[in-house]
Amino acid sequence: MGQKVNPIGLRLGVNKTWKSKWYVDPREYADTLHEDLKLRKALVECPEVQGAEISDVEIIRKPQRITIVITTSRPGIIIGSKGANVEKLGVRLQKLSDKKVQIKIKEIKKPEADAQLIALNVARQLVSRGSFRRSMKMAVSKAMQNGAQGVKIRLSGRIGGAEIARSEWMKEGRIPLHTLRSDIDYGFTTANTSFGVIGVKVWVYNGEIYDRAVKNDAGGLVKKPTKSDGVEARS
Repeated sequence: MGQKVNPIGLRLGVNKTWKSKWYVDPREYADTLHEDLKLRKALVECPEVQGAEISDVEIIRKPQRITIVITTSRPGIIIGSKGANVEKLGVRLQKLSDKKVQIKIKEIKKPEADAQLIALNVARQLVSRGSFRRSMKMAVSKAMQNGAQGVKIRLSGRIGGAEIARSEWMKEGRIPLHTLRSDIDYGFTTANTSFGVIGVKVWVYNGEIYDRAVKNDAGGLVKKPTKSDGVEARS
């Protein structure tokens, strides 16, 4: 189970949330979903964001506006000189949608412990023909130094240019994938090397989250009166 289920998808509604937040008529669902995919693809391919190390892209839709929240470790590259890059990026993305597109940027304080950025870093070293074991070892040790309680990196493909594809992995600390309350950050990317595609998966364990958010349903909103409440009211 831990190897086959996406750790973020497994925890949706527990301690993780969706990367696209919107509600539309069922007949418009497919078109809206494909528009989201186009926006994400166009954003990643834009020359203004190359080298910005984007970890996550969140899309929030409202009736007349689309807000794109870009999580990055290098916000200065996306913003550019006096916000020039953000404006260019906004113009490019606006062509793909009828609604007004708004861009927000969120900075990552500890990029060494972010799963997606670790995966991108390892993939970059694989493309430049670096040693895969050294790349994994350095990434794992840096993540542990930056407060992660456990890290696991798994590579799959023609590692080192070998004829037969195989999987190699490295782990340090705890990775409780079956525990739903555990805060597991997951990242995946592909390294397009000269001898084939190598998949890079990263799991980062950041401890357990005990205080689950109260859901906005009838049961969570209606608070049952207790004896202590009755005493306070009379006093």
